[in-house]
Parts: sequence; C-alpha cells; structure tokens
Amino acid sequence: MRSRILLAALAVLPLLAGAAAAAPAPKVSIASLAQLPVVEKTPYDTGADADAAVAAAFARAKKSGKRVLIDFGGNWCGDCIVLANLLQLPEMKRFMTAHFEIVKVDVGRFDKNLQILRRFGAVQQLKTGGVPAVIVAEPDGTFVNKNDISALEDARHMTPQAIADWLAQWAK
Repeated sequence: MRSRILLAALAVLPLLAGAAAAAPAPKVSIASLAQLPVVEKTPYDTGADADAAVAAAFARAKKSGKRVLIDFGGNWCGDCIVLANLLQLPEMKRFMTAHFEIVKVDVGRFDKNLQILRRFGAVQQLKTGGVPAVIVAEPDGTFVNKNDISALEDARHMTPQAIADWLAQWAK
C-alpha cells in the first residue's frame, strides 16, 4: 500500500513542477527591430482612467486565471513604442492574450498615475529605472516581478526574441 502511495506521489511531482514553469516564448517572426512595423504611434491613452483600467484588468484576471501585466510608459518614449509595436505582431498578440490580462498606463513625464505604482511599492524603481516599466501580478494582486520592472527600458536595443523571452518568463 505504501509503495503505491509513493509511486502515485512520484507520478504527480512532474505535473506539479510543470504547473509553476513559465510558458515557452513564441518564436518572433522578425529578427531585428528594424523590421518592426509601426502600428501604434501613441500606445498610451493619456486621457484614460488608469485606476479603472487596472481594476478592470484584475477583475478579468480573477475570472480568467491569467496574470495581469501592467505596462507603464509614455507616448514620448521610443522604447515604449517599440514594446507596444512588438506586442502587435500576430504571434506576440496571441501569446500575450493567452497568458495575460494587459493594461497600458500612461505615466506622463513621471507625473501621472504613480498611485498605481505606489500600490505595488514600485515608484522608486520606475524613477531609477525608467520606462517602459512592466508589473506582472497574480489575479489576487501579488506582485510577481518585484525586482525586475524596468528590464525592458532599453527595448530598442534588444532583439525581438529577447523581449519575447523576458515576457514569457512571467507567463503561467
């Protein structure tokens, strides 16, 4: 009897380990950002109610079980525009919508919507790291990438695949 229980437990362990693993990144269809089509020139809605948009993303996440990805940036930021346009590639759009509830938040010139960053204790990280800043959170609000929100601040000097790989590490 004990050996059957032990065998059953051993059979379940790989399944449990796989549940916590990140999703494999999509293969990006372009090799360099020079090939990136510009779909969005102003990806951040400067007049949006960011608090309502974030609350709606968390409400969707509670229903879908997906993580929330909050993209903080500004329409003046070249790296933010690169990230926004990379996410418009069909393979990236499919991947991101399969794994995240996404919300874009305009930070102005680091003087707008900082209350959302305060909720996560990340205002200082934004001010020292820059934008785009990405917060990934569980549907219950648990901050997943606490020490890594500004990893894409130099997106225009990264490869498209490196950006996809970074995002994929936070997908469930």
